[in-house]
Amino acid sequence: MKGRERIQSIDALRGLCVVLMCAHHLLYDLTEILDAPWVIFSNPVFDVLHTVFAGMFIMLSGVSSRFSRSNVKRGIKVLVCAAVVSLVSWLMHSPIHFGGLHFLGTAMIFYGLTGKLWEKLPGPLLPICCVLLTAATSGLTSGKVTDIRWLWPFGIVYPGFFSGDYFPIFPWIFVFLFGTWLGAKIKEGRFPKRFYTVCPPLLPAIGRKALIIYMLHQPVLYGLTLLAGKIFKII
Repeated sequence: MKGRERIQSIDALRGLCVVLMCAHHLLYDLTEILDAPWVIFSNPVFDVLHTVFAGMFIMLSGVSSRFSRSNVKRGIKVLVCAAVVSLVSWLMHSPIHFGGLHFLGTAMIFYGLTGKLWEKLPGPLLPICCVLLTAATSGLTSGKVTDIRWLWPFGIVYPGFFSGDYFPIFPWIFVFLFGTWLGAKIKEGRFPKRFYTVCPPLLPAIGRKALIIYMLHQPVLYGLTLLAGKIFKII
């Protein structure tokens, strides 16, 4: 989606997810660096909201896949960024094995190679299967532990597994694929006219720079939190 072809509401929703992600990580930095109460980062309400907006971001990535000229190239670019994030996370002693960027890059390449197959499914079969399989694989993989060490990309971890950010293929791939189905409907013009013409302030610009912000926001927030702690003599 470039130039006039961009749908501002999609960018705005992505931008909203990015803003909430930054707020989420800022709260984490406050707890880890400034010893703020853990409840401001993890509580029943925030935990649910985190899952909802992470799912929305993944779904929107699936939507955008319907507008991409090459999802394989797009996915490779994201995986390169994911490798940089992993390297930095290891140096910071908080390793990320399969975080959001790892998943999104994998999903983009997977869809780029198999998209024609999903397009052949009749009627609402794809979204129905995605909803059912998301629920089914969440139950099958979430919290499962095995001695086999190479299953963690699929959501099954080994004892002692840790990842600072973790979005396994199952169940999230079905959220992504649901987004590709939704993207087809958007591309065909089946949404209300207002969806294609609305242009909220600021959020679309943030959404268009999502990858750059994803890469840079945590070092910036980490540094600002450290600086605040020094200024106010908290640390």
